[in-house]
Amino acid sequence: MLLIISNNNCYVSCERVFRPDLEGKPVVVLSNNDGCVVARSNEAKKMGIKAGIPYFQLAQQFPNQKIAVFSSNYELYGELTGRIVSLISQEVPAYFRYSIDECFIYLDGMEHLDLKKWGEDLHKKIKQYVGMPVSIGLAPNKTLAKMASHFAKKYQGYRHCCMIDNDEKRIKALKLYPIDEVWDIGRRYAAKLEALGVKTAYDFAAHHGDWVKLTFNNIVIQRTWRELNGEDSVPNEEMAKKKSICTSRSFNGMISDYDTLRTQVSNYAARCAEKLRQQKTVASIVGVFVNTNAFREDLAQYWNFQEQRLITPTSSSITIIETANEVLKKIYRQGYQYKKAGVIVMGIDADSPIQQDLFDINAEQFQKMKRLDEVIDRINRMQGSETIVLGSQQYTRKDGKGKADVFANAIKHDFKSPSPTTRWSDIIKLK
Repeated sequence: MLLIISNNNCYVSCERVFRPDLEGKPVVVLSNNDGCVVARSNEAKKMGIKAGIPYFQLAQQFPNQKIAVFSSNYELYGELTGRIVSLISQEVPAYFRYSIDECFIYLDGMEHLDLKKWGEDLHKKIKQYVGMPVSIGLAPNKTLAKMASHFAKKYQGYRHCCMIDNDEKRIKALKLYPIDEVWDIGRRYAAKLEALGVKTAYDFAAHHGDWVKLTFNNIVIQRTWRELNGEDSVPNEEMAKKKSICTSRSFNGMISDYDTLRTQVSNYAARCAEKLRQQKTVASIVGVFVNTNAFREDLAQYWNFQEQRLITPTSSSITIIETANEVLKKIYRQGYQYKKAGVIVMGIDADSPIQQDLFDINAEQFQKMKRLDEVIDRINRMQGSETIVLGSQQYTRKDGKGKADVFANAIKHDFKSPSPTTRWSDIIKLK
């Protein structure tokens, strides 16, 4: 048996920890640059607010409705969910954090416990210590565990913990679970399955394995079929580290000048480097893409992508940002209004050992850059993200008096909440 803990409406729940007045009220969280809705409270969902709706359309579609709106605050979300993981680590023999709001737990050696009651008690502890609701699913494999956590969230009778521990429960759950919600199925394959008459997870699991192989020449789909039939088929090592990392965003408005575009790309490259260090990996390829707004048929259109291989694989922010800017110079063209850009790092491998090239920087310089990144990461963890950034990650703009010495962040977040657990400037003041 294994267990998955999933945060309910994670971003919204994080915002409500320090805003209890928002309990029971519609709340939405926006994507980077305040573009569109990426998280909704249950109340917002009941109103009909769809995921992905542009922010500017909220007021148009829901006039005279009081909706609490927040910009994404990943610093706050990462810290609060990290507290949940810290509590989990004290209770279990082994765990694996799958995403910011999900964590798989391995229950080896805990079979003698009443796991259902243990899960309910764990939910109570997390709610008491962190103030965030979670849903817990127990099952023989990861796919069924995610299904169980869905039922734990949807039906109050499970008391936040649902366990699928026999074939009778498994079959009952499969019959109630839509095929398009099954983990790893995806929208395209779900549409194909529905066209073939497969409406539920049970319909899919009931097919013969040979039919699945002939119909879907895809190892992930075949593996999902086996998991729905009770096998444990998703290896942990495939989930542990990403093979490529992409950071990209649509801009607030459009960008035509190179310097502003370079600032955006530098921020994306820095984020990719940070993610590499978090999972203790290095990359050997840095790619950059830019594109205009395809919906503006009145404007000239342009899209391009290029990549550059690094002599020595690295996770250094300085090296990856410099390389990304070199690639950007090659693909940037004047006269276009750019709407989106992104950075992709590929050729990812473990950060130790690293084979250095004879003609690359010497070992001493390599270690200096590694120590510099470690210090910057530590300060940003203690004082708040982006406390220290590289110069290329910021740009100057003129203030109202015509002065050009105001440093501006490249990302728009007009509705960002404070970060009272990570920034001294945001610490809660009691009257």
